[in-house]
Amino acid sequence: MAAADFELGLNSFGEVATDGDRVLSDAETVRLLVIEARLAESVGLDVFSLGEHYREGHNDSATPVLLAAAATATERIRLGTSVTVLSTNDPVRLYHEFATLDAVSNGRAQMVLGRASATESFPLFGYDLADYEQLFEEKLDLFLRLQRDEPVTWSGTVRSALVDQRLHPRMQPGGIPTWIGVGGSPSSVVRAARHGLPLMLAIIGGRPQRFAGHVDLYTKALEQFGHTPQPIGQHSLGLVADTDEEAVETWWRYWQPVAAALARERGFYKPDRTRYEAEIDHGALFVGSPETVAQKIARVARDLRLSRFDLKYDIMHLPRDARARTIELLGSEVAPRVRELLAKEPTNV
Repeated sequence: MAAADFELGLNSFGEVATDGDRVLSDAETVRLLVIEARLAESVGLDVFSLGEHYREGHNDSATPVLLAAAATATERIRLGTSVTVLSTNDPVRLYHEFATLDAVSNGRAQMVLGRASATESFPLFGYDLADYEQLFEEKLDLFLRLQRDEPVTWSGTVRSALVDQRLHPRMQPGGIPTWIGVGGSPSSVVRAARHGLPLMLAIIGGRPQRFAGHVDLYTKALEQFGHTPQPIGQHSLGLVADTDEEAVETWWRYWQPVAAALARERGFYKPDRTRYEAEIDHGALFVGSPETVAQKIARVARDLRLSRFDLKYDIMHLPRDARARTIELLGSEVAPRVRELLAKEPTNV
């Protein structure tokens, strides 16, 4: 892959922002996401993606609707999901929603499918966590069949069967770009390879290079399943500011309480300052000035043979001006610098 083709994008989970001392309402945050998608396009970023969550302070529960709104406010940037929880979605409904999004956006829709690290959607939509693996496997099979075949005849255990079914509006031949999101499970890596789908590594803590074994497994499995090489991407958290000091202090203020809550909920490490600075230095937080962040992205892109990097730029109560500055700097300064660095020392993709 040529360095000029390396993609940089943004991920949002629709987390509530602040404006001065005021916490924005849910509705204001939803409208802010459309503004930020337009800003991302104006500074030359490649992709704007939204997650799917059902937690307090998150406003990305109706992702296709939000992406359709962003489509009407933009012309070029690709619009996708940072995660779609396929296990608790109906593949037929998803097909209709994303085929419509692709039509509205003139072919700019894409998605990342995942099994869910947060499980609120299971009780919300009446699914049993005991069926976690089977739900994803069967629904993935059906969703890909709907994209790739016409008509579709399918039967399984997780929903009603289909017989010679054609859906409308139709997606483009072969469907939209569909990635598999992986948080660390080797079986998920092999699943992505078995279906010939691109791989998105969700790396939110620790050295990103520890995923090198997953990359090797993926490339070997693709070959064994008879598929051509596929893109590999990374999703990580961070903030870009004019100086390293500003970025480090701003992110710490808003990341620390979120990380502390996750530590209590999921048993993660407690977010002390020493550990935080280590995550910035050589871990999975991409926090700093444009040069600092660009150097780190380029280094990880070489080590993991990435063709795409998405920065998860919003976090609970982060001021809207800090969010906007991250978007501006990522597009105008970080992206061209990353491509310059990769041109000097390319990845092996």
